[in-house]
Amino acid sequence: MIVRNTIKLIIGLLAVFVTLAPLRAQQRDSIRFSLLTCAPGSEIYELFGHTALRYQNLTRGTDVVFNYGMFSFNTPNFVYRFVKGETDYQLGITPYTYFETEYALRGSAVYQQELNLTAAEKETLLGLLEENYRPENRIYRYNYFYDNCTTRARDQIEKSIRGKVVYPEGLPEKSFRSIVHEFTAQSPWDEFGIDLCLGAEADRPIDNRLQMFAPFYMRYFASEAYIVNEDGTKRPLVAKETKIVDVEPESVPGFPLTPLMGASLFLALNALVAWWQWRRKRILWGWDILLYGAQGLAGCIVAYLFFVSSHPTVGSNWLLILFNPLPLLYLPRMVYCDIKRKKDRFHVVNIVYLTLFIAIFPFSPQEFNLTVLPLALSLLVNTVSHVLVWNKKE
Repeated sequence: MIVRNTIKLIIGLLAVFVTLAPLRAQQRDSIRFSLLTCAPGSEIYELFGHTALRYQNLTRGTDVVFNYGMFSFNTPNFVYRFVKGETDYQLGITPYTYFETEYALRGSAVYQQELNLTAAEKETLLGLLEENYRPENRIYRYNYFYDNCTTRARDQIEKSIRGKVVYPEGLPEKSFRSIVHEFTAQSPWDEFGIDLCLGAEADRPIDNRLQMFAPFYMRYFASEAYIVNEDGTKRPLVAKETKIVDVEPESVPGFPLTPLMGASLFLALNALVAWWQWRRKRILWGWDILLYGAQGLAGCIVAYLFFVSSHPTVGSNWLLILFNPLPLLYLPRMVYCDIKRKKDRFHVVNIVYLTLFIAIFPFSPQEFNLTVLPLALSLLVNTVSHVLVWNKKE
C-alpha cells in the first residue's frame, strides 16, 4: 500500500512538472528587455537626450522602466554640489505608461531597441537591476562623460550577456566637445556656458566606448553591435527597433541675440567708451568696476572648476589665462588710481598679457568658443585706452 501511494505521488509530481514546465518556458519567453533612447528636450539637462531600460513581463502584465537618470533639485546645496562635481543620481523604477506620457507631453520622441537576449540573460539582467535598486545601491555619483544614465544601462546589459558584445568602430575625429556641440547647436548660450567650463581634455579624440556617453550615440552603436556567444556563434544585440513615442518637438523661439553677437556689441561699446575716455582725458572708473569685476567673477568660477571641482575635463582649462580672480583682487587699487588720476602700471602689463593670449588663440591645444575673442579684445581695448589717456595728459 505504501509503495503504491509512493508511486502515485511520484507520478503526480511528474505530471505537475510536465504541466508547469511549458508554462515556465512561456513565462521566460514573455520577458522582454529594451533599450529606450529619448530625444532631447529644451532644458539644459535635457539637451543630450536620455537612456533607460524597459522591462516587460507579458505573462504577469508587468511593464516598467528602469531609469538611472533620477535626481532632485531639492537636494540640499544642489547647485554647489553640481559645480563641485558631487551630484548624486539614482536608479528609479517607473510604470511605462507614466514614462511614455512624460516624454509625449514634453514633445520628445522615444526609440525602443528590443534586446536579443536569451532567457538566462534576461533573468540575469533583471537580477542585476533589482540588486541595483536596493536602497543601499541605487544612489551613485553622477559623471556626465564617464558614468551617467546611458553608460550605466550599457554596463548592466553587458554584465548579463554570456559572451562578449562587439561594437562597431567609433566615429572618426570625435571628442567630448564635438559631440556636445552636436546637441547644443540650437542652444548657443548653453553651448557657450559649457565651453567656458570644459578644458583641453574635452578636445582629445575618444574611442567608441567613450562616445557612448551620449544617448543617441549609444543607440547607434547598439543597433550595429553583435554578441559573440561562448561557443563562437554570433547574434545581433538588437532584435528590432521601433519608435514607440512618435511626436514632434514644439518649436520654441530662442533668444534672438547669440553669444557672439552679444560679445561683438560689447566690443563696440568698449570701443565707444575708450574713444570717450581718450577724448575727455578721463577714466570712467565705474566702467572699470563693471568690466574687470565681471572678468574676475568669471575667473573665480573657472578657477574653482580648475582647482577644486572633480568634474572631468575642467582641470585642463586654458581659459584660466584670461578668466582668473586676479583682476578682481586688484580692482580696488585700479579704481583708486582711476579716481586719483594716477598712472597704473597694471594696464601696461595687461596689454602685453592680453596681446599674447589673443596671439596664441588660434594655436591653443584647446578649442575656444569664438565668443571669447571679442571678449578678450574688449579687455584689450579698455586697457589700451588707459595708456592712451595717460600719454595724452603728459
